[in-house]
Amino acid sequence: MSARKTAMTAFRGLQLGFLALVAAYIAFDWDYGLWWNLTPLALAYAVVITVNRWGGTPDAPGVAREPVETAPPVTGRWSALNSPADRTPSHGIHAYGQTYAIDVVAEPGPGARPGFTALWPLARRPARYPAYGAPLRAVADARVVRAHDRQRDHLSRTSLPALLYLILIEGSVREMGGVHRILGNHLVLDLGDGVHAAYAHLKRGSLTVREGDRVRAGQVVAACGNSGNSSEPHLHFQLMDGPDPDTARGIPFTWRGTGVPRNGEVFETPEPAPAGPA
Repeated sequence: MSARKTAMTAFRGLQLGFLALVAAYIAFDWDYGLWWNLTPLALAYAVVITVNRWGGTPDAPGVAREPVETAPPVTGRWSALNSPADRTPSHGIHAYGQTYAIDVVAEPGPGARPGFTALWPLARRPARYPAYGAPLRAVADARVVRAHDRQRDHLSRTSLPALLYLILIEGSVREMGGVHRILGNHLVLDLGDGVHAAYAHLKRGSLTVREGDRVRAGQVVAACGNSGNSSEPHLHFQLMDGPDPDTARGIPFTWRGTGVPRNGEVFETPEPAPAGPA
């Protein structure tokens, strides 16, 4: 087991230890200060803070890796959120291979995508968002190395109370559940040369491929959903140097014809040309 994997396992174990100690303190009325129970929680966050800042690049320190060019994973009109064109790590952490990750949401036209609300509605069904069910495509010829799509698509977290719930409660519970609960339904493709593409928050039951399958660039492999640690239906995409997000480090990317869209930038990608005869 790698040091990074061991650290992430220890992080989740310490969180569970904190909950177990609190439960035992209440159940057995142990005679010691409750604050002692916070020790494993403090250690857990010391571990994850270290991991989050641990080696954002697979290359030598101070040596920037050239972005890997791929086709875009979506077609149509989309906009970018949490883009590595604006900052790295793009999501604030290096953990889960997210250093150069990007989120994209469908923007087919003005008013098509519901906005953030202060209080009401608290949540919306995922089908209210134009990204939900949108086809996602292989960014290169590749082999499928991870494929999971059994988790449900939950309601949006796009009101202030729902977002606070996601950040303060749901996110912590998902961290304890491991990378599967963070990414939700997800797919990892091996592009070769040590490069892997991860697609996260996919729609339940939408995968068209299985582990071991070979795919061609432009092939539809899944649909956009709202599973895992997600506030609304969107695609979370990243390149990384291994198939396991718990141990992988991020790799910069650029999309052919699009580059790396900045936060809020709207971009359009055409449907791929039909494949010729074999």
